[in-house]
Amino acid sequence: MIQYALKCAEGHSFDSWFQSASAFDKLMQSGMISCAVCGGTDVEKAIMAPSVRNARNDKDARALSTPANPAEQALAELRKKIEKNSDYVGMNFAAEARAMHEGTAPERSIYGEAKADEARKLVEDGVPVAPLPFTPNRKTN
Repeated sequence: MIQYALKCAEGHSFDSWFQSASAFDKLMQSGMISCAVCGGTDVEKAIMAPSVRNARNDKDARALSTPANPAEQALAELRKKIEKNSDYVGMNFAAEARAMHEGTAPERSIYGEAKADEARKLVEDGVPVAPLPFTPNRKTN
């Protein structure tokens, strides 16, 4: 991934991420990059300085996995609590939640993943579910 500072012919400045420099060039040549402010397609790279930090000499440096603020900390604690006290059922979430609601499976705390139409149908049918503010870690074993 690469981030570029961009500007349009109207003078608006904005940043955008691209898969690679060649991906940026390809999108630029096809006219698919537009200003985030006005929508104009006359866009070019702006002058930018790289953001480089030396973690060894930076006393404020933190691991990327460390929460940056109280909201991230609360979210990390919520995730840890859910993962500790619930069963991960993966893409079987809708079927498991429905079975518990109908009484054909024992009630327990579960979390997992569901397609949007499956989740919508659960809500419409009165199955008590709630979206999580994070994507579950996928279990492979």
